[in-house]
Amino acid sequence: MKKYIRMWPAIPAITAALMLAAAPASWAWDEHDEEIPFDEANIFFELNNTDGDLGIHALIDGDAWKRLLIEDPRGHRMLVIRVKGRLRRQGLTEIFFESAEPPFESDDPDEVTLTPAEFFARFPEGEYEIEGRTLDGEELESTAEVTHLMPAPTENVMVSGEEAAEDCDAPLPSVSEPVIISWDAVTESHPDLGRSGEPVDIDRYQVVVEQEDLGAALSVDLPPSATSFEVPSDFIALGDEFKFEILAREASGNQTAVESCFEVE
Repeated sequence: MKKYIRMWPAIPAITAALMLAAAPASWAWDEHDEEIPFDEANIFFELNNTDGDLGIHALIDGDAWKRLLIEDPRGHRMLVIRVKGRLRRQGLTEIFFESAEPPFESDDPDEVTLTPAEFFARFPEGEYEIEGRTLDGEELESTAEVTHLMPAPTENVMVSGEEAAEDCDAPLPSVSEPVIISWDAVTESHPDLGRSGEPVDIDRYQVVVEQEDLGAALSVDLPPSATSFEVPSDFIALGDEFKFEILAREASGNQTAVESCFEVE
């Protein structure tokens, strides 16, 4: 079991230009070049089942590059990065991004919404081409298989035997130590969106516990056989109210999260 303080990969404020439009002709890739695969090339979806929103994420890592391109299964360019200035001479090796996550619906008529059907139509299933150009001019290329198979949200979530609140705005359970968060194993895909009613292969669960007043967070990856996690007492000692998140990650990389809060007596 691995524990760590949750830190999202960050992209420095640099002069890399991100363009969501077609690239100039000088970007044409030479199909005869020998291609070097990226060390890591993952594109996946994350669903917040509690808040009702979806986003697309990507993690790409490999040899130092100065250009990067992602094409969807229809051959449409959806991301182009050109590194400029001093950073172009240095090169980039890793990039992580996550998209905006508009809610499925909203009571605010001015807020942008995006239904699951619209989201999946925007990002179809299939092979996404990820291409790059190294500092030496060699071509990098990998494919990422993207699927609409989303794991179902974890159910029967309990905190020390008390039923978890529907969300953090609902009345919260008040528990004493030891604080144990538990859930039922996820075995099927989401019942209401994507490819519903199919079996899933859970790669791991991730549990994140936050004490928001102090800005403290604890994150732990658990094997697919796990259905509970005991929050360390030294972390519970940080406060009286905590927020937690359980993510079920499928073998494709797609993950579904549920969120709730609890109080400690």
